[in-house]
Amino acid sequence: MEIHELVIEMKLLERRLTLYEEKYGILSEDFYAAFMAGKLARYDDYDESRADFSRWKGIYETWARRKEAYTKQIQQRDLSETLRVQPAY
Repeated sequence: MEIHELVIEMKLLERRLTLYEEKYGILSEDFYAAFMAGKLARYDDYDESRADFSRWKGIYETWARRKEAYTKQIQQRDLSETLRVQPAY
C-alpha cells in the first residue's frame, strides 16, 4: 500500500474511532489498553457495549497496523520526494 493510500485509510479509520471516543468518553488508545488488560469485562453482559467494543478494538488494531506501515515507509523515503504536490491553477 502506498503512503498516500495509508494516510487516506488511517483518516477514514480515525473518523470511525472518533465516534466511539465521543460515545464512551475516552480515547481509543486508553480503551484498547484497558480492553486488552481485561479491565472492561464487566461490560460483557451488555449487548450494545460488547458489540461496540469488539468493533472498536478491530478498527483500532487496523489503524495501528496502517500507522506502523506508514511509519516504516516514511522513514525509508525522502519526504520531499513523497509529497504529492499538485500545481495550483
